[in-house]
Amino acid sequence: MRKDLILIASADKNWGLGKDNKLLVRIPEDLKRFAGFTKGNMIIVGRKTLESFKDKKPLPDRINVVLTRDRTYECEGAVIVHDLNDLEKAVEGYKGDVYVCGGQSIYTLLLPFCSKALITRIDAEYDADTRLVNLDSHPEWEKVSEEPWQVSSTGVRFKYVEYQVKENDGNTKAED
Repeated sequence: MRKDLILIASADKNWGLGKDNKLLVRIPEDLKRFAGFTKGNMIIVGRKTLESFKDKKPLPDRINVVLTRDRTYECEGAVIVHDLNDLEKAVEGYKGDVYVCGGQSIYTLLLPFCSKALITRIDAEYDADTRLVNLDSHPEWEKVSEEPWQVSSTGVRFKYVEYQVKENDGNTKAED
């Protein structure tokens, strides 16, 4: 499996991602940023995440890969895979960026194959039922940039933080 996947997520102070298959809070500026990164590229999502999209349909202008254990699952306009071997075949040879877009189990499964994480940190705590691993305390990850706090048009305080896999013996994990 390639090791240059890019994790992209928004998380609250406790690394909460969502509740009841919905985002904790909508940040229009972040959704626009997400689209800017992912349009024209490939995204990997779980079935429940895809079903949280508008009309339960794949996002337009992207290759939507859905990783699900449900072997009967079908979704027009998406590439359906059932395990890491299927996923590896789906992404091999793809020249663009590949974004890991959730949910929790997909983030956990694919974190070892990511070299970068683009995280929107939300300056609040929510009642979340899904979480992302805390990259600030993860031994293999380091913060490489952090933008100042800003307030969205909906009044939510947030900032963008970028992480990468720590270098080891002069090579990043993505180059191993």
